[in-house]
This record gives sequence, C-alpha cells and structure tokens, in this order.
Amino acid sequence: MRVLSGLLRPLVRAMIARGLTAPVIYSLLKRVFVEVAEESFRLDDKPLTDSRVAMLTGVHRKDIRTIRAQEDGAPAEARRKSALLATVIGQWMSHPDYVDEAGAPIALPRTADNDASFDTLVRGLSKDVRPRTVLDELMHAGLIDARADMLHLRAEAVVGTATASDKEVFFGANVGDHLAAATENLLADSPAFFERSVFYNQMTPEAVDQIEATARTQSQTLLETLNRQSSALHRADANTGGPRQRYRLGIYFYRTTTKEADAPAPQELDET
Repeated sequence: MRVLSGLLRPLVRAMIARGLTAPVIYSLLKRVFVEVAEESFRLDDKPLTDSRVAMLTGVHRKDIRTIRAQEDGAPAEARRKSALLATVIGQWMSHPDYVDEAGAPIALPRTADNDASFDTLVRGLSKDVRPRTVLDELMHAGLIDARADMLHLRAEAVVGTATASDKEVFFGANVGDHLAAATENLLADSPAFFERSVFYNQMTPEAVDQIEATARTQSQTLLETLNRQSSALHRADANTGGPRQRYRLGIYFYRTTTKEADAPAPQELDET
C-alpha cells in the first residue's frame, strides 16, 4: 500500500489542480477496473460475465452494466488529434523531403505543385483531416510561424505543443506507457522492458543545474536520432505485410529538496 500511495500522490496533485474531485475519480476508477478486467483477465479469450468482473474488481454488478452500456469517444478523439499533430512535427523534422542537408526542418510553402509543401506533408499522413485544420491547430499552439508566404517550424515544436488539452493527452500517454512498462517488469519473472534511473542526493543546486543541462542536451539528441531512424524504417516497411507494433521511449528528469530520510544513500543506479 505504501508503494501505491507513492504512485498516487503526484497523480492526485494533478487531479486537484485540474479540479477533479474524489467522487469523479471514484466513478472513473470503477470504469477503468471494469475495462482492465475485460482486457486482461479473460478466460479462454471469452468475454467475462458481469459476475466474474464483479468478483475480480469489487465493482457492483449494477455499476458494471451501466459502464458497459456507456461509450465515450472524446478521449480517443483527443488522442488521435494530438497524435496527428505530433506525427506532422516528427515527419517535418526527419523526412528527407522536409529537412536540409544538416537535418534541420526547412521552411515550407503551404501548397506547391511539385515541390515539398505543408499540404503534401499532412496529406501523406492522413486523408481524413484537412491540412488547413492541422495548420490552424499548430499555429494556435505557437509551433509554426508564417513569414513571407512560408511556414517555419519553431524550436518550441521540438518539445511538443503547449495547449492544456495536448499537455493532458501527452501526460496520459507518456506516464501511462511508463507505468505499463514498469508494471510488466514488476509482474514478470524477468524484466520485460528496459527501465533505468540514476539517483543522487546531498548535491548542491548548482551541481544539479549542471546535471540537468547535460541530461536535456543528451536526451534531446537521443530522441531526435530515434525519430529520424524510426521515420526511415517506417517508410522502408510501409508496403510490407505482417504484424505491427508501436513503441514509446520516455525520458524524464526530476529534482527536489533533499529530505533527511534520503541522507543515508548518497547515490544509486536503479536497474529493472
């Protein structure tokens, strides 16, 4: 329970900051319990009965019936929108048609008959959303500048969109996948996923400033390298058959004032 409490504390802080009260979270938690039971605890790949879900989760059967009858497409739509914007930015930063010889994103016209353009970039990724809609979203988020009839990707795009909605989608996806990897490692006999961290305490703020600066630079370089590699492999495999998978690599840096309870361990390298 102490481990669970430690996981929940920052999450509850985010909930309170966003105006989510305990009764709202109780309702959501019951829905998630039901969904996870249905996804991960089937017997012989058969749908679970209400009674079995109730036994596994402790959620009342009446609530289970209500949850199963409801559908909420808003979160999925928000994820699709955020994913498309991130993919557009990622391709602009990595696709050979949209970068210069140094690998930096080039300025694009909105439309062009034969040359690279923003409309061509978006249409190559999605036929369901108009390029103008994507452009408006990215400009509203402050990630694109329009100068002299050309569109310029701003440096802020490297670290993602800054709108509250997109921050929440990123929060859910990034933290969710990190927790999913950690959960698999916890439940498996041998760790299934790469998961490492470096921990030091009793350091001066100035020393941590230096470490954070190095972490930001090296982490950003790694992410941009993987983005280019992933883009190239995705294009190369576009017409091949077989199963498909997704991946996410997340990097974080956290700092806080050292507490007395932390004092005995000056350093630690965690491997999972």
